[in-house]
Amino acid sequence: MGIGSKVLKKLQQEISNKEWERYIKPLVYDEKHSRSNIAQFNAPNMLIAKWIKTKYDQKIAHLFELESGIKPKVVISIASNTNDLYNKTSKTSEGETKSYTKSTILNPSFTFESFIVGDSNQFAYTTAKSVAEKPGALYNPLFLYGGVGLGKTHLIQAIGNYQNALGKKVIYTTFEQFMNKFTSHLRSQTMDRFREHFRECDVLLIDDIQFLSRKEQTQEEFFHTFNELHQAKKQIVITSDRQPNKIAGLVDRLKSRFEWGLMADIQPPGLETKIAIIQKKCEIDGISLNRDIINFIASNMGNNIREIEGAIIKLNAYSGLMNQEITLEFAQNVIKDQLAEKQANVSIDDIVKSVSKELNIKLADIRSKKRTKEVANARRVAIYLARNLTPNSMPQIAIYFGMKDHTAVSHAMKKITEMIENDENFKVQLEELSNKINANTSQFD
Repeated sequence: MGIGSKVLKKLQQEISNKEWERYIKPLVYDEKHSRSNIAQFNAPNMLIAKWIKTKYDQKIAHLFELESGIKPKVVISIASNTNDLYNKTSKTSEGETKSYTKSTILNPSFTFESFIVGDSNQFAYTTAKSVAEKPGALYNPLFLYGGVGLGKTHLIQAIGNYQNALGKKVIYTTFEQFMNKFTSHLRSQTMDRFREHFRECDVLLIDDIQFLSRKEQTQEEFFHTFNELHQAKKQIVITSDRQPNKIAGLVDRLKSRFEWGLMADIQPPGLETKIAIIQKKCEIDGISLNRDIINFIASNMGNNIREIEGAIIKLNAYSGLMNQEITLEFAQNVIKDQLAEKQANVSIDDIVKSVSKELNIKLADIRSKKRTKEVANARRVAIYLARNLTPNSMPQIAIYFGMKDHTAVSHAMKKITEMIENDENFKVQLEELSNKINANTSQFD
């Protein structure tokens, strides 16, 4: 076994299996172009190469030092390309060597291919992809807005990864990081370096611009940075949790510039989109969840995709630690605390209003003593959802609906459960309704 293989074998023992399979395993040690002071590897694509160079460059060098006593420079190239992608040099007109500036670190898993498209995000996805393919030409700036955890960061970094793979200089930063850099350079009187960094790029990606609110000096600096890039036809992409005209304390001239290009919103995902997202996450991470568990998570975990992914990771971790198969009961128990937080935000009133609208039954009738088939069914559905989506006990639900005691609630629950087991269409309709209630409530979180 050569030294390169030995080093990778040692690295495998120190990192997670997921990182090994996804990023390190595809590496090939290039013995022909390596030297005692240079360790060269070939990666299948630029995203993997950059991720390894950023995260494990020093670790790999250290493992080589343990093997040979010499700490080499680690070079990651693409396939047969023997040039170091992260240390390219070129000749200036004066013949001096000039180093290319590194692009900002992006998450290599945030690509257009890994983004699940549905009705709620179709427009944002399409415009983001168009911008990635023709930066500075179509929509500049592109302003993406929507609630927390809906995929804004994924899309903005997908643009960055697309352009980065073409060799363009991409800068991705949150607004907080932009502001911290600005403050630091202002204090050290090195604003020229700050401006050079942010204005000499091909694509500028700014996440969470809403925090620009009432930061007068930072707004002034960003205004001039925006103008410089826009005039040079460099692409600017911005994300926010709200539209520009709803960001308090934002000066009018910035609001105006943010509206120069195109604004695209991302809405909370529908049930089908959330199911597709969960299935994709399970496929990527090698997690096996049956349809009932996936539907349960999609229907009850709200719309924050990061929270949903976190719940899946938690399930997988608990399953491995406890050496137990992931069943529906197991899943409900593991994520019960997260569900409790969601339930605290849903009221029985919310549920009754949604059931009334969905089934076209008057609000008053659902809480009345009427026993027509349609009203009785709507009442049972409301009771079932109240028991599953709120923290209320059966006696509390019985009081709300004017019932004698909790046995009537128990009977309604049993009836709906039977209908779910025997009628697939009814089950899907109930899951959709549950998802809508969670979506409407999460808008006010």
